[in-house]
Amino acid sequence: MRILLIHQFFLEDGEGGGTRWNEMSRIWSESGHEITVIAGMRHYMGNRSPDYEDKFFHRYTNRDRVKVIRCYAGKPGKGFFSRLSGFFAFTFSGIWAGIFYAKDEYDIMIVTSPPLFVGFIAVFLNWWKGISFLFEIRDLWPESAMDMGVLKNKLLIRFAFWLESLVYRRAKAIVVLTPAFREILIAKKNIPADKIILIPNAADFALSDKLLGEFDPVIFRKAKKLEGRVVITYAGAHGVANHLAQVLEAAELLRDTHVLFLLIGDGEQKECLIAQTANRKIENVHFIDALPKKEVLKYIIASDMGASVLKKTDVFKTIYSNKTFDYFSCKKPVLMVIDGVSRQLVEEAAAGIFVEPEDPVDFAEKIRVYLKNPELVKAQGENGYRFAKKHFDRQVLAKEYLNYIEHL
Repeated sequence: MRILLIHQFFLEDGEGGGTRWNEMSRIWSESGHEITVIAGMRHYMGNRSPDYEDKFFHRYTNRDRVKVIRCYAGKPGKGFFSRLSGFFAFTFSGIWAGIFYAKDEYDIMIVTSPPLFVGFIAVFLNWWKGISFLFEIRDLWPESAMDMGVLKNKLLIRFAFWLESLVYRRAKAIVVLTPAFREILIAKKNIPADKIILIPNAADFALSDKLLGEFDPVIFRKAKKLEGRVVITYAGAHGVANHLAQVLEAAELLRDTHVLFLLIGDGEQKECLIAQTANRKIENVHFIDALPKKEVLKYIIASDMGASVLKKTDVFKTIYSNKTFDYFSCKKPVLMVIDGVSRQLVEEAAAGIFVEPEDPVDFAEKIRVYLKNPELVKAQGENGYRFAKKHFDRQVLAKEYLNYIEHL
């Protein structure tokens, strides 16, 4: 099949961040399908490669034989209005690329959000080229933006809900990442159940199993001066939604222990978090810049535990944290600082412990549980690995996704 993917934040080769679609497109390409991606020139953290200076479009084939069309998505910057301008810029440049650069005959178009504005590209190309499309929801938008307080303008909110309704009506099918998303679409958005497909996030065992077999965490810990520490790794965005200040507060309460937090990634709150750490003389939190996934997994394998952390809002009770599956695949128990379906996931797998979001005292106490019962670390890590292997293997779910498309 020939598949056109619209994904504003599709990663470059070796770039850090959410790899769902890089892995999915690699698996499909290996199966003989032709994938073309219309993507933006800005990473979802706001930065842009210097290779794209003064360019509006750039075409290339990535290492997985996927054709990529990069489009202008505004100037690099952080903050809500910078992101909003980037969304609108990509909407127009993505439509242009769909008309003048993506000229093949495609069997299906997949459009993944957020941002919700990619729905405009889907609706337009559906009309212009006559291509049916699947609309994938990785996050409930605009609800998540409203819950975090970044979307307050009543006119913008009405516009966003109108666009959401339009896209849902025009889509051939809607793909969701959690059972909670499915329930909300049926109960609150009046979407027919038979129009919804569940393909959750997953673990890339092709990479983690290779590293578990050949990587030496003892040598790595020695090289990174992690010996004698109980290492807890958080790998992901450092933004408003993540509210990593709660990690700093928990670290302060654990000064009397050998616990060390590693925060890997980037985001608009990172500089502020580094400044707070220095001002408060918190020595058991170290920051590491965003890394390619392979390098992130090395840190996770060399750690004792992983942490999945988000702000305390109702909308985040509906999501699975991406990095949870990386921790599972590396045989690490998860400190789940997210309520709702993510909590249910970890408790069902017996692969970690729930921490009340924005409660640093509970965070510290739950870590002390592991310090007192070190045997839990290995047992729960093995539980998570087996559970993810059975239910959340990227290779299996990518083929399931493809089967849905072929039936459509």
